[in-house]
Amino acid sequence: MLGLPKNTELSKPLPKTAIYAKFQMSAAERAKVDADISRLVIVNEVSAAKLNLAPGETVQTFFVLQVTLKRKEFSEKTLIALFRLIPQKLVLLLEHEGQSKLAVYHTKLLQTHWSDPAALTLNIKGLTMDAVWENVVTQVGGIQVQSGNTLEQQIAQDEQRAKLEKEIARLEKLARAEKQPKKKFELVQRINELKNR
Repeated sequence: MLGLPKNTELSKPLPKTAIYAKFQMSAAERAKVDADISRLVIVNEVSAAKLNLAPGETVQTFFVLQVTLKRKEFSEKTLIALFRLIPQKLVLLLEHEGQSKLAVYHTKLLQTHWSDPAALTLNIKGLTMDAVWENVVTQVGGIQVQSGNTLEQQIAQDEQRAKLEKEIARLEKLARAEKQPKKKFELVQRINELKNR
């Protein structure tokens, strides 16, 4: 599955009731999870021993958790709750009606687009588990780490850039609709200032 080595494969169901009991979730939290998720199965355990790599300083193992969704328009908060509740590095393989996508949480939720399950792969690159995990995060998030940046810095930069682009689009829409020349000029100045940043 996902092009990962055969010796990493598992098929271990993870009952939602076990998660509810272990983490003492409230009825409201349970209802949110039940609304989005129908089934959880641990399908891969990727560890340094199984890949014959050096263990990392922070990452020794990560798991691939297959999540069968009840609806395609799920709540991202449910996934973030799963990542926070389970104290392991996780890659979620989300499935709904013959479509799949991957998700990881690394300072924020990162996801691929919905696609055919056969098209999804995770390439194992790196000499330590830390490097392998960073590469998995960059693959799922579609992140290009620029030289001199750490993964966290690049994620923050990409997020800041996306916010600026959204604000520029909002201001451009306002500028097109503005009738007063002075206000229009001020909006264009602000847009240029944001574009320079």
